[in-house]
Amino acid sequence: MSAGLREQVALACRMIALEGYVDLTLGHVSAREPGTDTVWIKRKGPALDEVEPDDVIALDLADHDALARPEYHLESVMHTEVYRVRPDVGSVIHGHPVYATALGSTDADLQMLTHDAVLFADGIGEFDEGPDLVTDRARGARVAAALGDRRAALLRNHGVVIAGEDVRWSVLTAIVLERAIRFQAIAGSLGPVRPISDEDALALRPQKYRDGFMDEYWSAWVRRVERTSRFPVASP
Repeated sequence: MSAGLREQVALACRMIALEGYVDLTLGHVSAREPGTDTVWIKRKGPALDEVEPDDVIALDLADHDALARPEYHLESVMHTEVYRVRPDVGSVIHGHPVYATALGSTDADLQMLTHDAVLFADGIGEFDEGPDLVTDRARGARVAAALGDRRAALLRNHGVVIAGEDVRWSVLTAIVLERAIRFQAIAGSLGPVRPISDEDALALRPQKYRDGFMDEYWSAWVRRVERTSRFPVASP
């Protein structure tokens, strides 16, 4: 299982890199080993589009001193604090995608304009304590509280935090959120927008987003990574 999760996290980093999440060597993906306190997380150093399985390292949720070690990203605490309060979450992503970070730097809200947006029909969280890095447990816990039981939260003037049932769902959420906001930016430049009603968005969501579709989506993302990858990959 560990080897499979490490490869999935490495692939996830490559996948979101192709969707606009690259920002120097910043941004990180993690996955929780089911039934354990072990989390597999991208190490500090490589950029998202450079990550290979050896760049994914173990993190023990029970070891409160682990994050002081230099191999972990300074903001890995966002991952650990989300996992602590969300037993339903199997994967976490933090990054600085262009459109979502831009939206989080305004007073605008995500609108239900496309199929992409309906994944967030229950809303997205907002962490509005300023742009400082999230490097301590107390601040990380407040990020987790801002996320609540939702799939995504905007960190004001900073970036996003994403939570998914597993790596497939966290990647989907990261990609779909950025697409939804990009479409919103385009639509707003063309004329008055016409949002989907809340009722229609809630009805459409389970039709569009199903666990039964996830392996197909994952395989497509893997093939895309393979076309640009330096190392051979296989769908876990």
